[in-house]
Amino acid sequence: MASEPEAHHAQVVGTEEEEEGFGGPVKTFLEHLEDLRWTLVKSVSAILLAMLVCLVAGNQLVKLLSWPLSHALTFGPKIRATPVQLGTNIIGRVKLGELGPLPWQSNEVRALRMVPLTLGTNVLLALEPDLHPAPQDTRLVVLKNYTPIEGIMVALKLALYGGLVLAAPFVFFFVGQFVLPALKVTEKAILYRAVGYGTVLFFLGVLCCYFLVAGVALTATVQFSNWMGFIADEWRADAYIGFMCKFMLGMGLTFELPVVILTLVKIELLDLAKLRAFRPYAIIGNLVIAAVVTPSGDPFTMVLMAFPLHLLYELSVGVAWYWEWRARRNNAVATTSPT
Repeated sequence: MASEPEAHHAQVVGTEEEEEGFGGPVKTFLEHLEDLRWTLVKSVSAILLAMLVCLVAGNQLVKLLSWPLSHALTFGPKIRATPVQLGTNIIGRVKLGELGPLPWQSNEVRALRMVPLTLGTNVLLALEPDLHPAPQDTRLVVLKNYTPIEGIMVALKLALYGGLVLAAPFVFFFVGQFVLPALKVTEKAILYRAVGYGTVLFFLGVLCCYFLVAGVALTATVQFSNWMGFIADEWRADAYIGFMCKFMLGMGLTFELPVVILTLVKIELLDLAKLRAFRPYAIIGNLVIAAVVTPSGDPFTMVLMAFPLHLLYELSVGVAWYWEWRARRNNAVATTSPT
C-alpha cells in the first residue's frame, strides 16, 4: 500500500498531466453554463457594436460596394447611351444614332442639355451638346430606391452583414476562450493552424470576389438581360447590396475548402488516395456549392465561382501529397539511422 507522500505525489503528477493535456482546470456543469452565458453576452455585444459602426458608416460602405459596378465597365462594352440633362438633373438617356443626322460630331458629345428655345410666341425645349459636362456616375447600372422604406432596409442590411464581418474576430476570440480549455495540446495546435489559414483564405476569397469575379458576373448579367431584350440600366439598391454581400461572404466561406479537407487529412479521415479518387465527384460538388452560394444563380457566375474552388481542391491534393511524401521520408530516415 502506497504511503501518504507517494499518494500525494501521484495526485500532483496526475493533475499536472491533466492540466497539460486539456489546458485548464475541471469545472462543474453550472460553472460551464456561466462561462457560456458570458461568452454569448460578449459575442452579442460585439456584434451589436459592430453593427452600430457600420450603420453610421453606411454611405461609405455603399461607395465601397459600388466599386465593382463601376469597375465592370472595363470587362464589357461601355454604355453608348448619352445622358440628357435638365439643369443639374439627368432626366434620361438617348442613343445619338436614333436622333438622325446631327449638326455636330456625335463622337465628341458626352452629354445633351435641354435649353429653352423661343420660336415666335412658342417656347420649346431644344437639345444642345455639352462637350464638357460635370462628372457623371460611371457605373454600369444606376442604383435607385423606389420605396420610402427601401433606404432604411439597405442601411440595416449593410449593418447586419458588415457587423458580422467586423465582429467575427472578436466572436472567434470569445468562443476560443470558452472552447480551448477543453481541448488537448495536439488539438489546440491543429485548431490554431486551421483558424489562421482559414482567416487568410476567407479574406482571399472576399478579395477575389470583389476585384475579379464580381465585375465579370455583373457585366455578364447585364449583357444577358440585353440579349433577352430587357433594359438593364437601373437596379434596386436593396437587391444589389444584398447580392454583393451574399456573393462576397459566400465566396469567402467556400475558400475555406482546403482547411476542411486538410483538417480531415490531418486527423486521418482522408488520405491522398481518397482525394485522388474523389476528384470527379469534387468537380460536381464544387458546381453544386457554387450554384447554392451564388446569389444570382446564373450558369455563367456558377462556373466562374466553381473554377477557383476546384483549384483550391487541387491545392489541397498537392499539400496532402507533400505531407505523405514527408512522412515516408521521415520513416525511411528513422529505419536506416543507427539506434
